Amino acid sequence: MNFKHFEFHPDIESGIEKADYHEPTAIQSQCIPLIRKNKDLMGLAQTGTGKTAAFVLPILERLMGESRKRIRALIIAPTRELAEQTHGSIGLLGAKTKLKSVTVYGGTKTEPQVKKLRSGADIVVACPGRLIDLMGQGVIDLSDLEVLVIDEADRMFDMGFLPDIRKIMKRIPEKRQTLLFSATMPDDIRLLAREILRDPVTIQVGESAPVATVSHALYPVESHRKTALLMKILEKTETESVLVFTRTKDRTTRVARQMKKAGFNVASLQGDLSQNQRQEALDGFRNGKYQVLVATDIAARGIDVSRISHVVNYDMPDTADAYIHRIGRTGRAERTGTAFTFVTLQDRAFVWTLERILGETIERRTLDDFDYALPVPMVKTGSRRRKSRVTAERNPSASPRENACPPPAVGQTPGFSNAQPFLSSGKSFFGTARFKSRRTRVSNR
Repeated sequence: MNFKHFEFHPDIESGIEKADYHEPTAIQSQCIPLIRKNKDLMGLAQTGTGKTAAFVLPILERLMGESRKRIRALIIAPTRELAEQTHGSIGLLGAKTKLKSVTVYGGTKTEPQVKKLRSGADIVVACPGRLIDLMGQGVIDLSDLEVLVIDEADRMFDMGFLPDIRKIMKRIPEKRQTLLFSATMPDDIRLLAREILRDPVTIQVGESAPVATVSHALYPVESHRKTALLMKILEKTETESVLVFTRTKDRTTRVARQMKKAGFNVASLQGDLSQNQRQEALDGFRNGKYQVLVATDIAARGIDVSRISHVVNYDMPDTADAYIHRIGRTGRAERTGTAFTFVTLQDRAFVWTLERILGETIERRTLDDFDYALPVPMVKTGSRRRKSRVTAERNPSASPRENACPPPAVGQTPGFSNAQPFLSSGKSFFGTARFKSRRTRVSNR
């Protein structure tokens, strides 16, 4: 089956060809016919499965014809980057439709957005906070709304946006088509779905049929040697684009700065940057100006780059779902990808949990020519000597996962009483030998 099977309007088919779409993904082939039938829909799909086109294409078809310069479709996204990504898809796929899309989000001046809205818009792609502000000012009128899309609802919940979503729901017509997409389905999202969807059809892809496109490995290392190890790995590895995930904004900035000093073409992406700075980093990563992008989880939500060859978890994420989401940024569009994860002893409980969920042992790797035993650097401050700030990363405050005590994997001893401390040698981790490399099945998120 290819996209011609859907028999879209020629102007939309032109956009599909321009986007170089040929065969629809699973989420597209299932969702598009239902959305065209005006069904409310709950789509459970990961980032990278093609869900944006799954709802953009039938929305464009629905709104085809002369632009009414009234908001007929509203797409709510959790981050600015995702909003811009969706807006870009609308512009590409709907280039010949004469439909106008406007993005609305915080972190940038309101006036340009207001000006665009007042000139007329058919589709608004918005983040909740700025949308509510502009609705309160009377700038946005949703009385003619026909279609509502809530994208990445689970991230809306994670970021505390569900109260805002409920405020918005009170201001829009009851007679509408509603589409809700989420990677996971926590109880709060299930409740929201029951509140806003009418006799919905549920489509789930990805989790039930994961694909083996990503290989991944763990690199045991002390916290203060992570940046050095990262640069050593990249020097020895053939890569295209590399996405590096860190836990904090400060760490994102510091790692990028150190890599740039070492000669890497690198940019950082974190929440304290201005919108222009964030956009420049994203554009530079997409067009190849930057080989490496160092980002926090939240900032990286809108990244959709098919040629990412490697994902590096500089810091472990907080959940297994977040881990799979991260590594699913590579191995897209029928490509294979690689994910590397740096782990410290504080991560051991989470690794056990992750391996149980995946049902496989993740390969441990070390570099023979890397000095794992190099001590923490010392700096002088007057007559006193103290460890540099990197020591704070050696024993970060325990997260919930670090306090958890899951049972050890087969062959491992509780408490690691029989394990050689890998932190000094880099040769032993969790009391295990090196494992045979395996390709692990993960969802293409």
